[in-house]
Amino acid sequence: MEKIIDENKQGESLILEQKEGNKRKLFIESYGCAMNFSDSEIVASIMADQGFNTTQNLEEADLVLVNTCSIRDKAEQTVRKRLEKYNAVKRDHNPKMKVGVLGCMAERLKAKFLDEEKIVDLVVGPDAYKDLPNLLAEVDEGKDAINVILSKEETYGDIAPVRLNSNGVTAFVSITRGCDNMCTFCVVPFTRGRERSRDPQSILEELNDLWNQGYKEVTLLGQNVDSYLWYGGGLKKDFEKATDLQKATAVNFANLLELCAKAQPKMRIRFSTSNPQDFTLDVIETMAKYPNICKHIHLPVQSGSDRILKEMNRLHTRKEYMKLIDNIKRIIPNCAISQDMIVGFPTETEEDFQDTVSLMEYVKYDFGYMFTYSERPGTLAERKMEDDVPELVKKRRLAEIVELQQKHSGIRTKQHLNTIVEVLIEKESKKSNQHWSGRTSENVVCVFPKAHYKIGDFVNVKTTDCTTATLIGKAVGYSANNEQ
Repeated sequence: MEKIIDENKQGESLILEQKEGNKRKLFIESYGCAMNFSDSEIVASIMADQGFNTTQNLEEADLVLVNTCSIRDKAEQTVRKRLEKYNAVKRDHNPKMKVGVLGCMAERLKAKFLDEEKIVDLVVGPDAYKDLPNLLAEVDEGKDAINVILSKEETYGDIAPVRLNSNGVTAFVSITRGCDNMCTFCVVPFTRGRERSRDPQSILEELNDLWNQGYKEVTLLGQNVDSYLWYGGGLKKDFEKATDLQKATAVNFANLLELCAKAQPKMRIRFSTSNPQDFTLDVIETMAKYPNICKHIHLPVQSGSDRILKEMNRLHTRKEYMKLIDNIKRIIPNCAISQDMIVGFPTETEEDFQDTVSLMEYVKYDFGYMFTYSERPGTLAERKMEDDVPELVKKRRLAEIVELQQKHSGIRTKQHLNTIVEVLIEKESKKSNQHWSGRTSENVVCVFPKAHYKIGDFVNVKTTDCTTATLIGKAVGYSANNEQ
């Protein structure tokens, strides 16, 4: 639940440069969080070496892969509908088409997919993508193939992802995989395995390579990025068994942020997602020290009630979270903070809910991602707790906090009015082909007339108007960051 899900990107089919000599066609579609879209880039890279070029025409595909999400029931239902669509295309147009399910849903349902969905030939968990060529060979021989073994080592640090459907300006760089936090509502530890971090050297190489390709911003990704810890390889939980030398030379998240900021001082660095229990003071201080580290922190809290936080097995209290917020605002006064919030968790009372409301009033988040509790099979909450909050109550509480968040978003966006903000141009505005759209360091969308500027430019914009979530203004020149 702590992974940002961009509703606009759900179901995107990915396309990349055609490799000469590749004869087979791959159609790959992604659902879920940024980690899934990043993983699809890794898969495309592996498959390009196996003779596959991507296509956006489903009917002509030799292989269809859908990268799936298990975070909410709605996400799984969407994938099942897509599988019905593939089945119809296979039946009516392309009987030789092979279909595979990747990612978290593959991990959760495993062999059930081969039994339930007669269309599925291939089931591949998040740690088994390197095994795709072998699995595909089995499928080509007419066998069903499955690999959902979760690895303690796999970080895909040695695979250069192919950038799919990219604007050529912003990119994701995965730094950790898996999660050790056993939040009772979350399937991630079961679908992504134990937490392990990627070699910082391979991260820096990917960063430098992206800069050389013209990218201007990267987002460091993980289920829990600020838990990043590299001490030569191995699981985070085994760090206590490391040698004195390994401990002395270990790289934590604050160290990694600094390495990235120094490696490419003109490149913007973002990160997602953070967990309050692991978010340390040195990370805030590093963010304040380097202007190219974006001043935005996504800090999921899930509830404002200590009792519910305990039921969720969140390892932070309301007071600790508020102290962390205070530290962020003290050290980086202009930092944007966003949230994830769940309402209607089992046993949540009106009093618990009001604790969430009062926490939101205290922080006044810039924006947020809010959900009603959705019971996920296999989680501790599903096994041990009754989903006892009525649906109507859940919906009413959700509507209340969504309205409150919109109010706070409006207040926060207005704070940028009549100021000069630096915007990285990412694309044309959705509403006007005469305007550019980009984001500020604080992750606020800003639109302004195109003039002579182009995608990838860092531009200073004087803001003159705004909606709840978007700044409107006029460019007044290139920013200092634009100088190569």
